[in-house]
Amino acid sequence: MAQRYLEISDKLKQFIQQQKIFFVATATADSRINISPKGMDTLRILGNNRIVWLNVTGSGNETAAHIQESPRMTIMFTAFEGDPMILRLYGSARAVHKNDPEWNELFSLFDPLPGSRQIFDFNVELVQTSCGMAVPFFDYTGEREQLTNWAINKGEEGIKDYWQKKNQSSLDEKPTYIVRKNL
Repeated sequence: MAQRYLEISDKLKQFIQQQKIFFVATATADSRINISPKGMDTLRILGNNRIVWLNVTGSGNETAAHIQESPRMTIMFTAFEGDPMILRLYGSARAVHKNDPEWNELFSLFDPLPGSRQIFDFNVELVQTSCGMAVPFFDYTGEREQLTNWAINKGEEGIKDYWQKKNQSSLDEKPTYIVRKNL
């Protein structure tokens, strides 16, 4: 059943690296809870207690808004093939934007993706595994190309305009600072 650890072991690192999808959850004291699926080879493990993940432009920007007020974040992985397991990483995150000094160093860890808007630098404070025996099997058949194609078609200026119109605040009107920090 559930086990707790203070860091990501080599075995759990291997599990994370095999996953094609992960889920990110954030909230403030008075906001809606946001749970967002992520993929596209956008996560890197930098140590036993540090993960970074590249966030690309989407319809909302809840995660960025939430961590401005409350840096708490949970990242969850689940096995859809092989032995069952759910892995949750609890900790705190900060957003790194294109104008921040560490952007280039962290961005170089990823294949460039059109529409990249933030990198979340996540400090892992607690690691928990649980059984995952109720999670069904699913087959991975490939990545979706729609978001990448959309961002390419928008172009850099179109993406900035989209951020201005659609990514400035959360559902609860909390600011994301994306325009101020990226333009």
